[in-house]
Amino acid sequence: MPVRRLTVAQALVRFLAAQYTERDGERHRLIAATWGIFGHGNVAGIGQALIEEDGMPFHQGRNEQAMVHAAVGYARQRNRLSAHAVTTSIGPGATNLVTGAALATINHLPVLLLPGDTFATRPADPVLQQLQVPGAGDVSVNDCLRPVSRSFDRIVRPEALIPAALEAMRVLTDPAATGAVTLALPQDVQAEAYDWPEAFFAERIWRIRRPAPDEAELDAAVAALGRAERPLIVAGGGVRHSGAEEALTELASLTGIPVASTQAGKGALPHDHPQDVGAVGHTGTAVANHLARTADVVLGVGTRWTDFTTASGTLFGHPALRFVNLNITAFDAHKQAALPLVADAREGIEQLHALLDPHHVPAHYVHEYAEEKLRWSARVSAAYATPDDTARPTQTQVLGVLDTLVDATDILINAAGSLPGDLHKLWRTRSRDQYHVEYGYSCMGYEIPAAIGVLLAAPGRPVWALVGDGTYLMNPTEIVTAVQERLPLKLILLQNHGYASIGGLSEAVGAERYGTDYRLRAEDGSFTGPPLPVDLGANAASLGMRVLRPRTIRDLREALADARAATDPTCVYIETETADSVSGPPPAQAWWDVPVAEISTRPSAVKAREEYDRHVTARRRHL
Repeated sequence: MPVRRLTVAQALVRFLAAQYTERDGERHRLIAATWGIFGHGNVAGIGQALIEEDGMPFHQGRNEQAMVHAAVGYARQRNRLSAHAVTTSIGPGATNLVTGAALATINHLPVLLLPGDTFATRPADPVLQQLQVPGAGDVSVNDCLRPVSRSFDRIVRPEALIPAALEAMRVLTDPAATGAVTLALPQDVQAEAYDWPEAFFAERIWRIRRPAPDEAELDAAVAALGRAERPLIVAGGGVRHSGAEEALTELASLTGIPVASTQAGKGALPHDHPQDVGAVGHTGTAVANHLARTADVVLGVGTRWTDFTTASGTLFGHPALRFVNLNITAFDAHKQAALPLVADAREGIEQLHALLDPHHVPAHYVHEYAEEKLRWSARVSAAYATPDDTARPTQTQVLGVLDTLVDATDILINAAGSLPGDLHKLWRTRSRDQYHVEYGYSCMGYEIPAAIGVLLAAPGRPVWALVGDGTYLMNPTEIVTAVQERLPLKLILLQNHGYASIGGLSEAVGAERYGTDYRLRAEDGSFTGPPLPVDLGANAASLGMRVLRPRTIRDLREALADARAATDPTCVYIETETADSVSGPPPAQAWWDVPVAEISTRPSAVKAREEYDRHVTARRRHL
């Protein structure tokens, strides 16, 4: 067998450059690029190999966690058919990957992590940045990545790379198992030469499966939906990953079954489709949550049924309710004691469509949710309204102004704070991929690097990162990367002087907004002084962005239009006004379980506990 002599790092990079996916006859590069920050644990291995291999594009990151977020943003935009690798040095470079890896795995999004590791040959013990665990000499800090990776391997011998690399590709391309995949690379092994079989570097195609549903499971699902008087579809992220939006639209149009959406599923139907009833759960719309409370059969498509979707088990209340779960992952298909339908979302929907034709829900049910949808749309318009153009905007008015400027090509990215709730309830999604809110891990600092990943995956489209001041302070470093790559990142930076979302939650649970405002420490030791004299716009400008500073709603409209047309990284930095009950977002339409102190001397906590005990009684286990 012909062989080629290369280092382990050179062989790995060359192998990755030859991997492809294929779905529905379309071929995609599997590992389209590598992100990296170099240190002594990878500079002479993977770093040198990337110079040797012209076929592997490279992006320079500033923060290891942010590099993973960028890779995840790219993979999501590419429907998991293409991904990025991320290389770091040993020690803190490797452990900084953990948060990003958790986000990728929780959201079922592929990313390949290539952290350097300490010496396999142990020429000195310990070496720089080595964790020593007495009685466990093979443990390194990279083992932190095990619980947040769908696959983990440490390459302690050159020949071990071949099965490990093939297994890594298998997991990355398995729609039921994908997430973060880690190949830990000892720095001495990276540089070691080996005679590799030429076949290892041949182009290899990993076909993405679309498993069809089991016939008996399909019959049970059709029977349940056919008997239902008030059925509801809950669309999750699996609809998008499968590319099942068109199939779902046809099913909903045929049957009249309303479609609600999770954070990951929003956009499965456009907002103006007659069967789209918007967000469901704690951050849901009034119409979707009313339908959830009264539904007798709920078809969940590609959803994990998180507590935000189920309102911590208090939302779905029909006494005879039955769930039907269409999911490619059996683990998720069996949740809520459901009738499982283990299959690819598109394949399952198409077969349901064929067997339900010409079934249609009662006309009075369609009329009911159509009327409620109109009422909710009016509530959204009220929150978006800007009666005084000379006033400082509220957060929802910022969204309203943006709503008037975008079209189906724009992509909005968010992950944490009060914005995910506002966006889930209010945003009028125009295309299947316009709404990009990461809420499986709700990771502060995701937005800016993820926007870079999306810009790389969808060049030419307007990409907006919506960020509050708290999130911005967590991770602004990849602005430098956007500048370096000449990417037209559009950053909306909202200054509200603290953690608005958690501040509101703190007040609701009797913690009195303690430690949530960004204020100077007062003489009594509390954080009740004036707002901190920080200028985040100046910070963004110092990192290379062009910064616009609107003060009024009129200014904001002009600034957002300017930013949308810009070809360079542009930040719109705006201080927002606190909203009242009319101009602000509608209150939560369903509960969320955050346990409140059972014993307290403070009246606010005592009152909050009484309210908590009232809500807990509505919790239900679906059996």
